[in-house]
Amino acid sequence: MAETAETQQVDGKQAARAERRAARLAKQIGAFAKAHGGAEGQLAYIGQMGTRIVLVGEDGGWGDLVAPSYAVAESAAQKSGITMHESFDGEFAAKVHTGPYEWTRMAGIQIGGPANKA
Repeated sequence: MAETAETQQVDGKQAARAERRAARLAKQIGAFAKAHGGAEGQLAYIGQMGTRIVLVGEDGGWGDLVAPSYAVAESAAQKSGITMHESFDGEFAAKVHTGPYEWTRMAGIQIGGPANKA
C-alpha cells in the first residue's frame, strides 16, 4: 500500500510540473502571437529532447519553443488558442519569411555562401 501512495504522489507532482510547464509555454506562444499579429503552429517530435513547437506569425516571422514531451506541447498549444497544423508544408510553410541571417546560417554555409558576419 505504501508504494502505491508514493507512486500516486510522484505522479501528481509530475502532472503538476507538466501543467506549469504547459502554462509557461502557452504564455510564450501568446506573446509571440501578439508580437506578430497572430500565429499558427505545428508540433514536431524531436526524440528524447521533447517536442518542438514551430510558430509562424501572420507577418511571416517565425520561431520555435521546445517542450519536454508531446503531451506538454499539445497542452500548451491548446491553452494558447492558436491554429495548429498537422504538417509543415503547403500554404503554412509559404507564410515563413526568411532574411539574410537565415540564408547564411541554413543554406549559405552548406553551399559556400557568404560567411555570417553578425
